[in-house]
Amino acid sequence: MWKSVASNALTLFIVLLAAAAGLVAWGRSEFNGPGPLTEAVCIQVERGASVASVSRNLEARGAVSDARIFRIGADYAGKARDLKFGSYMIPAGASMDEVLTALTQGGASTCGQEIQLLIGVAAAQAIVREMDPASNRFIEVAKFAPGEAAPAEYTEAMANPDMRYRVTLVEGATSWAVADALRKADFLSGELREVAPEGSLAPQSYDVEKGSDRAALIGRMASVQEQIMAELWPGRAADLPYDTPEQAMIMASIIEKETSVPEERGLVASVFVNRLRQGMRLQTDPTVIYGITKGEGVLGRGLRASELRRSTPYNTYVIDGLPPGPIANPGRASIAAALNPDTADYVFFVADGTGGHAFARTLAEHNENVARWRAIEKEQGASGSTGTQTGQ
Repeated sequence: MWKSVASNALTLFIVLLAAAAGLVAWGRSEFNGPGPLTEAVCIQVERGASVASVSRNLEARGAVSDARIFRIGADYAGKARDLKFGSYMIPAGASMDEVLTALTQGGASTCGQEIQLLIGVAAAQAIVREMDPASNRFIEVAKFAPGEAAPAEYTEAMANPDMRYRVTLVEGATSWAVADALRKADFLSGELREVAPEGSLAPQSYDVEKGSDRAALIGRMASVQEQIMAELWPGRAADLPYDTPEQAMIMASIIEKETSVPEERGLVASVFVNRLRQGMRLQTDPTVIYGITKGEGVLGRGLRASELRRSTPYNTYVIDGLPPGPIANPGRASIAAALNPDTADYVFFVADGTGGHAFARTLAEHNENVARWRAIEKEQGASGSTGTQTGQ
């Protein structure tokens, strides 16, 4: 009798074990297999949301087939507490594992609305934008200059407690422009008493929360810029005509202001390095302009001949070597170009009418390039400065 009971119990145990193994296998298949979505959806993770509430929302939106399996999978993967606030685009057919990764890996939100403060070279803009699921790109909903009357769309977006905020600093913007824009941004708080040293702020996008402290944000920007220079400085080329990271930052800022064409940065850097090595003056218009404006706004006109002759610390047509400080906040690519210029023997360049520049090795070649640019200017009815002449 006892043998029969034991045998039946063992049989039941084996059956239950097999059933459990089958259940685990099914759950793993459900978690890793293609999901039920037939088209992409935008899933929002609220601040402090639990995996339980998020899993129920995912099931209700049809992003996962079973909320319980999603929760168990999140626990098993050790990611149940790693949910990141934001809005995320979940593509059609995404598995539970892929959904979990999207909601826990962090980074910029990939759908929904956000308010962006865009700090550009010439002006700043406050922008309400929304991710378009069809194109997977942000579209502008409203835009205005900070400090001016805000449109209704902005006011409505500000009232949303789950709205995301982003501050984007464009390469080549000055520290004064950053301070001016941050002071006018009404979703930030705290006093900003001083303008950060020129060149000390890293151009990139920064996710912030409503009410974030302005000075703390400046500190973040400065910390990133320090990290970039610290990372790139040890790998600099040998025999550069500048000896310190501070001098390299000055050169990087000049490169940043001289060209907006990424593939030209190394060549522009080589021109200035060659000129410094040969004892030639840099003769670059952006430094002269900075000496006039001090970085506070744009000049808005061409340089006058008298301004090119005037002796100021930033007039590189008059002074030897580098100016006393950076003239803008350069991005990583310009810093890299300053530390590792292209190997070329150019010592002149001028605008070529395409947005780029024509480079030359001799003054005769350069004068021909300048003549072509003058003809283009005349044809286009342009007026004002011709850009860097380096040798005129």
